[in-house]
Amino acid sequence: MSELRRLALSVLLPGFVGTTAPAWLAGRIDEGLAGVCLFGQNIDDVGQVRDLTADLHRRRPGFLVASDEEGGTVTRLEAERGSSWPGHLTLGQLDDPGATFDVAAGLGAQASSAGIDLVLAPVLDVNSDPRNPVIGVRAFGDEPQLVSRHGVAFVQGLQSSGVAACAKHFPGHGATVTDSHVGLPVIDADAETVRRRDLPPFAAAVEADVRCVMTAHVVLRALDHRPATMSPTVLRVLRDELGFKGVIVSDALDMGAVTVSGGRAAGAVAALRAGVDLLCVGNPRHPEPYDDEAAVEEIVEAVERAVVDGSLTRARVEEASDRVASLSDWVRSRPGLPASSSEGLRDRGGRAARQALRVRGDVTVRGDALVVVASAATGFASGREDRSVVSALMRRRPSWECVGLEHASDVADVVARAVGRDVVVLVRDRLSPLLGDAVGALLSARSDAVVIYTGLPDADDRGHRTVHSFGGGRVTADAVADLIVEGAGR
Repeated sequence: MSELRRLALSVLLPGFVGTTAPAWLAGRIDEGLAGVCLFGQNIDDVGQVRDLTADLHRRRPGFLVASDEEGGTVTRLEAERGSSWPGHLTLGQLDDPGATFDVAAGLGAQASSAGIDLVLAPVLDVNSDPRNPVIGVRAFGDEPQLVSRHGVAFVQGLQSSGVAACAKHFPGHGATVTDSHVGLPVIDADAETVRRRDLPPFAAAVEADVRCVMTAHVVLRALDHRPATMSPTVLRVLRDELGFKGVIVSDALDMGAVTVSGGRAAGAVAALRAGVDLLCVGNPRHPEPYDDEAAVEEIVEAVERAVVDGSLTRARVEEASDRVASLSDWVRSRPGLPASSSEGLRDRGGRAARQALRVRGDVTVRGDALVVVASAATGFASGREDRSVVSALMRRRPSWECVGLEHASDVADVVARAVGRDVVVLVRDRLSPLLGDAVGALLSARSDAVVIYTGLPDADDRGHRTVHSFGGGRVTADAVADLIVEGAGR
């Protein structure tokens, strides 16, 4: 094996298929692969993931295991049952940095006890455009100072538990109306607006000694025509203006924004050239399956070719590799925490979820009910449809019926099925015009319905009896269900 191949592998963070390490992965670890990123498809239960991460770490000390653990709707460790921790917007609405620290510390202890070294959180995007299809409730809010104070608390809480935090998505994904999983977002704001609105949370996180920062696949026209991940101009802002010394991690290279910019191999080379240190490849099972081993080889070969032909300097790759090695050393120097440390903070997370609820009217349901789900959108970041609120309600009242609502033409049937029953309407995201018409028609017919909103505050708000949870996930869903179902949780 050439030293150049080992060098290329030392800056890669791919995903893989399965709940045990495949043979190809074991071989690449021996060759110097930096680490892996775990996704929901890699995890069955707590025991399995601990066995998996222990095996990976045994194969080479210092091997990095990363995972997206934001709380709320984005979790890998608890993908099947939903997160035990409230999401960012819930915490932002509560606006108690102490609670945010405790939630992050508990989440970090959970990750640490599962063998996770690098948690790809917090989200420091200022969600300035309510139409944003990918950030939304994943952000602490739409105001830079609020996002900054909670971002710092989250970073400090995570890293107090022994795992590295990764602030994302630099220089800000909050002003976009395109999901970078499917296309390339372009932000037309001027440079002054970006510096005033989007950069303060990242500056605060750098000051708080965050170990990693993840790039955004977005074009800031005021600074460069290239996506930030591939823009030396944008990444120099992070290094030179904000003074960041840690590891710059790319967002996943299998996302649509990179595909339209030349593909993951070309994107990997461009990202390294721009200043990225650790290349996150992505999930080979979502949304479109691909060959995990082939993706790694494609990128390794592209990096090797670029160094040989001079389009990428070896010194740049060595610099990136050294930073990744320093991150690994930092993680190994931190004491891991037992699962009990996480358990002790779960009550704090549940209390935060309950305290953040915004309620209008009497939302208690005292009889039989029809639960009407007005949105079934699946976020690419979460990787699956969030059914946490429905599940929480049905656990408490198995006799309740659940139906979907897609068009105004469905309303007559829903109203007929609800005769003699209460109606609970669940709105999980921004309403499309079609869904807005459908919900409006339903509430005209059943003005007594309870409406649960798990999205942005006041987005599409209608109805006299409402609950806003500002996000999903199991702990938030339980708080909502306990409030609605008479006698539950009391």
